[in-house]
Amino acid sequence: MTRLAYLTAIALSLAAPALASCSYGTHLHPREEGVPISQFSYTGLTGPLNWFGLNKTANEACAKGHNQSPIDLDHSIHTIEGKSLCFNVESFPYGAELENLGTTVEVPANGTLKADNKTYSLAQFHFHTPSEHRINSEYFPMEAHFVFSAPDKSTAVVAFLISLGHPNILLSSVFEAIEEIATPGEITSTGPLLFDALESHFKSHDVFTYSGSLTTPPCTEGVTWYISSLPLQIDELTYDRVKEVVKFNSRYTQNKLGEVNLLENIANELK
Repeated sequence: MTRLAYLTAIALSLAAPALASCSYGTHLHPREEGVPISQFSYTGLTGPLNWFGLNKTANEACAKGHNQSPIDLDHSIHTIEGKSLCFNVESFPYGAELENLGTTVEVPANGTLKADNKTYSLAQFHFHTPSEHRINSEYFPMEAHFVFSAPDKSTAVVAFLISLGHPNILLSSVFEAIEEIATPGEITSTGPLLFDALESHFKSHDVFTYSGSLTTPPCTEGVTWYISSLPLQIDELTYDRVKEVVKFNSRYTQNKLGEVNLLENIANELK
């Protein structure tokens, strides 16, 4: 490797927290022209075990934060009724953009979430395979994150775990042409996206809620999570098509809320 190539690689790694994270499109990372390709990953030296090492200043919370996400959702996590929240997503009757950011596929979207006397605006929704959160230690094949931002610069995420089962009209339409974005940076169009059934599902079931973090660099804390307790379903054929493009993109389960960061604990053990 030449010195120029080496310095370029270092620069890219230092820029990783600003590129294509789960907060893309929010106040934490405003949307840009084109599709930014992630410089972090889920494997090796750019994976979760070394996100802190990519930028020890910006990504400090990844290794030292004590309220990190995702977590195992058990009896200790507070639940509320979904109907106590106002979750709305604007439909795309003629389809929307589906982008490949390298670490996920994402749909820029509009909508609102009203919770705790605050109104959040939807920036985008994206997917993880397998699920990042678990329920009573059980993981699921997929998880969808709807990322919201409020005027006071706070962030909230509405999440849906997804199991294998019957076809879901919305998910089938989202991934209608996913084969066309097999390469990071590519954009295609979804089929028509109507969210009435999703909103009804959310409002009809209990919702886990807690204060955690982003699940990608810079792992910013203070993120309010609202996770539907009843998973959605996706048919196996559509799921396999998604896996071909998205691959594995889940951060490992973090420690219980308020307890020592697992990476920080390992570092202390090695001293």
